[in-house]
Amino acid sequence: MTIRVLIADDQMMVREGFSVLLNAMPDIEVAGEAVNGREAVAKVRELSPDVVLMDIRMPELNGIEATREIVAADSTSKVLVLTTFDLDEYVYQALRAGASGFLLKDASARQLADGVRVVAAGEALLAPSITKRLITEFSKLSETPRLMPSAQAAYGDLTDRETEVLVLIAQGLSNGEIAERLVVAESTIKTHVSRILVKLGLRDRTQAAVFAYEARLVTPG
Repeated sequence: MTIRVLIADDQMMVREGFSVLLNAMPDIEVAGEAVNGREAVAKVRELSPDVVLMDIRMPELNGIEATREIVAADSTSKVLVLTTFDLDEYVYQALRAGASGFLLKDASARQLADGVRVVAAGEALLAPSITKRLITEFSKLSETPRLMPSAQAAYGDLTDRETEVLVLIAQGLSNGEIAERLVVAESTIKTHVSRILVKLGLRDRTQAAVFAYEARLVTPG
């Protein structure tokens, strides 16, 4: 299957450059472009891309608010945030808004394509140490858990094994790595992950990782 991508960035050179790189991949197609967050939201409704490459700082509607609107609309499109700085103060907010991960704009063609594939597959771009460092760094900004009451109540519904899996997700382990760590079948881990997301009302693994940090299940550092 071809992965359809929408590129949302106010810089034409960035959009054109990413378009060339992604269209050169046999399994990826650039379905459209957007010059600001408002247009990105509209294009998602129109084109239903698999992945949205979303810049954060854009006019009219920034990438964080655009991501929030896309997620709120229950879109199946996954958002992959683009930033020029690995500790951009807004990236953590974007992850909390529902983004499935992030990439630096100076990523190589291979990193860009691999990132799109990972997010499109629903695994979320969490494994790279740079993403874990960002989540860790910005979870320190809040000295107390920031969970909504509904989320706190839902957390209590998790079994001990589900909590254990949630912690390992936050540490950046894949389903295969978690299965190896817990000595169970990978299909069993997939079932646990699905139940965790449903119980906590979360969109994907990245949201689960953010939840784990904010619930202090994982200690920053």
